Amino acid sequence: MRVPTLERDQMDAAQRAAYDATAAGKRGRMAPPHMAWLHSPEFLDRAQRLGEFIRFDTCLPPPLLEMAILITGRHWGSHYEWYAHRKLAETAGLDGKIIDAIRDGRTPELADSGARAIYDYATTLLRTRTVSQAQHDAVVKAFGNRGVVELAGTVGYYSLVSFTLNAFDIPLPAGEKSEIPGP
Repeated sequence: MRVPTLERDQMDAAQRAAYDATAAGKRGRMAPPHMAWLHSPEFLDRAQRLGEFIRFDTCLPPPLLEMAILITGRHWGSHYEWYAHRKLAETAGLDGKIIDAIRDGRTPELADSGARAIYDYATTLLRTRTVSQAQHDAVVKAFGNRGVVELAGTVGYYSLVSFTLNAFDIPLPAGEKSEIPGP
């Protein structure tokens, strides 16, 4: 990791407060990007609260939320993001064939119109930096205006997480190997 992992006795008061607030949240722990963000405690506090909302309180169904996160992590070649969220996607019930297709850079077979809308929106936004009106409308039809706002936010937030993991060269846990190409 390119920034040191801070031990509690190395933290100033603001870092300890941000650490404690994050660990006491719905995640119950400090994830690897949080440990990097801890060097800027106010950044950590604000970013982790957004991430906590996206992970635990969004209106998007958990399997489809995880699909959007996997699409984002795969796009940015974020090995740790893929590693962590593949397991969460499986636990949430996302079909392994969909996960493998995303991993392999193939378009998955998606019979559900909501899943198709999220897949098309997220992949297009990441590839072209915009979406068509039809893609926007498809997500609104499936999940409402709240859903499309939270989907765009999910892609943005997990781009930030992927950037953090990549920029600070945060490694996979010992013994784990990456499944995706990337930096």
